[in-house]
Parts: sequence; structure tokens; C-alpha cells
Amino acid sequence: MSEQVERLKTLIVGSGPAGYTAAIYAARADLKPVVYTGMEPGGQLTTTTEVDNFPGYPEGVDGPTMMIQLQQQAERFGTDVRVGMATAVELSDEVGGIHKVTIDHDKVIEAQTIIISTGASAKYLNIPSEQRLRGGGVSACAVCDGFFYKGQEVAIVGGGDTAAEEASYLANICKKVTMLIRKDHMRASKAMQHRVNSLDNIEIRYNTEVDEVLGDQVVEGLRMVNNQTGEKEEIEITGLFIAIGHTPNTDIFKGQLNMDETGYIITEGKSTKTNKPGVFASGDAQDKIYRQAVTAAGTGCMAALDAERYLATVETKETVIS
Repeated sequence: MSEQVERLKTLIVGSGPAGYTAAIYAARADLKPVVYTGMEPGGQLTTTTEVDNFPGYPEGVDGPTMMIQLQQQAERFGTDVRVGMATAVELSDEVGGIHKVTIDHDKVIEAQTIIISTGASAKYLNIPSEQRLRGGGVSACAVCDGFFYKGQEVAIVGGGDTAAEEASYLANICKKVTMLIRKDHMRASKAMQHRVNSLDNIEIRYNTEVDEVLGDQVVEGLRMVNNQTGEKEEIEITGLFIAIGHTPNTDIFKGQLNMDETGYIITEGKSTKTNKPGVFASGDAQDKIYRQAVTAAGTGCMAALDAERYLATVETKETVIS
């Protein structure tokens, strides 16, 4: 099979709030962006039943609808949205150089600029009842979904800083928070441990794991198991939050882009610039702190503006040289 090659000004790898916002700005700047959606078009928000904290939706909006609307807005300005996955990359070290991205193993895109918005995937326990009730009371983001459980009893799984921080957040709005930690100690910092221990409505269960999430359509309870004694216990809850970490979807860029130890792309200062000229990173692929739709959209905007300015600089240099 002969290799297909296409040349673009701006390629956006990944969809979701970051990718579609980048596309809106890039299209309006006449960068003629092409978006490849990846394996999960719309990103993590497509698994969220209701988004209540994104500006402009006073009545809230369900995640899939919001992503469709963002895609439609990007397409209104001329963005070419395509279903496909980047499977290999070859990034140039030269200013004004051409970057190569292989899509679905057979089509090669040559791009002057690339905006990475591949996001990050939340880690789950991967037990059938948990997966079945995702969006029905099982969530990987307390800040996103905790509001819906105001005054109710919930549980959270995890023992690191993120779990401790989310447990503290939930304790401020929920009646009771049961924290399940599979080891006999917390991995969280001393400061975060002190915060959790100071809250009366957080109950910590050490050496405890989820045996099954109870409920048909929505979460109604939780069966826990002590991994030392094997003893099982059921509690009534309406929400279960999984806080055992995220995995950035950046594997294909390893060895070419600077990343931290967990795979998040490192950007320069307050920009979206990576260590490769003309390559920009936005959204959860480079943000391990906030991980919100609105912050992802903000960095998508930044990446498009950075790409536009980069192209203007390159074109100016080429004009001067010629």
C-alpha cells in the first residue's frame, strides 16, 4: 500500500474541550486546522452525565451534548474534524521544520504546527459493577460531580494527595465521606493527612478495598472487603469517587517531548510551548493539577494563539531570507 501524505498548517491531535477550543481559535485565524479525534471523540466529558460548572450553561448540560456543540462550533469556522488516531510521530528540531504524524498506521500528515490535546485517562478499579455505574454515581472527579451529592453519604477510594484533597472537598458538602485505603497508611503528604484527620465527617478505612458497587441504575451502596481479614461489610452511599490517579495519553510522544516522571508534557513557563518548535500541548496532557473542562479549554485557546504567533514568526523570517 502506498503511503498517503497530506501537508497542513495546523494539526490538532485529540478532541475534547482543549482540542475543540484550539480548533475554534485556529480556524478563526485562518490556520485551516484539522482535528483527529482519537479513540474517544470528545474526551472524558463524553462519560459525564451532567456538566454543571462550565460557564455559559445556567441549567447545566450533559457531557456528550456539550462536546457535540463544541465540535459544531469548531466546524462552523472551517475546522476539518476527522475520526482517527495518531499512531506515530516524528517531530522536527528546526524552527520552521515539518512535523510528521502517522494516522491509523497508514496516512502521514506533514504539519507546520501541532497542537497536542490528547488528554489523560482516569484510572479505575476495573470491576464490572464500577464500570456499569460510571455516570450513575461512580465518578473520577469529586470537584466535577461532588455537588450532585450535597448532604448525602459518599465514599472515595485512594490514599494519595489527590484522594485526600478530594475527600476534604467532599466533606464540606456531603453528610459523610468514607475513605477506602488499601494499605495500612496514607501516601498523602503530612499536611493533607492532617487536613483529612481534622474533619469529623470523614471515616478512614485502612486495608480496605471495593468488593462490589451496589445498585442497578445508580449507586445505592458499597460492599467493602478488608484485605487482611477477608471480612466484608456493606454501607449505604449514593456516590463513589475513584481517586487513584490519571494516565496522560502521551505515549507516542515519549522520547521526543520533555515530560515529567508520570508522562505529562512539560510546557515552557505560562505558554503551551514544548521543547520542539511548532509543537504545543494543551489540556490534561500537560495539566496534572486542575484537570477541569474550563481550564482545558483555556489552554486550548493559548495553544492556538501560540501556534498562530509561531507561524507568523516563521513566515516573517522566510520573507526576510527570500
